[in-house]
Amino acid sequence: MNYSLDPSKQYHIQVGESDIGKYVILTGDPHRCEKIAAYFDNAEKMADSREYVTYTGELDGTRVSVTSTGIGGPSAAIAMEELVRAGAHTFIRVGTCGGIALDVLGGDAIIATGAIRMEGTSKEYAPIEFPAVANFDVVDALRRSAKKLKVRHHVGVVECKDSFYGEHYAELSPVGSELKFKWDAWKKLGALASEMESAALFTVAHALKVRMGTVLLAMGNQEREALGMDNPIYHDTDTQIQIAIGAMRTLIKEDK
Repeated sequence: MNYSLDPSKQYHIQVGESDIGKYVILTGDPHRCEKIAAYFDNAEKMADSREYVTYTGELDGTRVSVTSTGIGGPSAAIAMEELVRAGAHTFIRVGTCGGIALDVLGGDAIIATGAIRMEGTSKEYAPIEFPAVANFDVVDALRRSAKKLKVRHHVGVVECKDSFYGEHYAELSPVGSELKFKWDAWKKLGALASEMESAALFTVAHALKVRMGTVLLAMGNQEREALGMDNPIYHDTDTQIQIAIGAMRTLIKEDK
């Protein structure tokens, strides 16, 4: 952890305009940043502060970065706010999720078109009536990349929450009946999967007028497990990273 803060840098993430590209991949786990940066040319670690690790390199001659956001909406929103202040304008989140829809299998890629705002961060950026939706161009680039790579994928709405254990052990919560009622609603509405960051990131991106999209690894599916169905478990996000890299190359090319 970096305790010697540079006042010329953004306070939490400790990067400035000269440290990052305008195209940024976001990922929750700081340890995933090095793995993503391995797909860049001339990658260099630029900052390591709190939960925020940043590498910068190049894709097809254009500067790009990857920054970790930690877990949940608040830290993810801080990362996006400060990266935008440092000049970034296009973001792709690479993360993990748990399947909700029964046709979502562990190992599948989920490309989010929008997110259910079950979390709290987005409420401090927009009234609850405002939808948390991804940027169409980013979604399209992610879908084209997944198809090119011949990856099994789903495109649709994900659910975002603040309590990881509230999902998995709702019966232990004092408000468990409400959590179960809403979970059942998400299933009936066709939500693909559950995660923790995209609703906040989509809403903040709208507020800041930047582009944002998400691709996720379905690690497994608790609904399939509950029904005694086959439920493969995956942890390797490399395929989703490749989808994001391909999409970022497309966006860079089409922006020129």
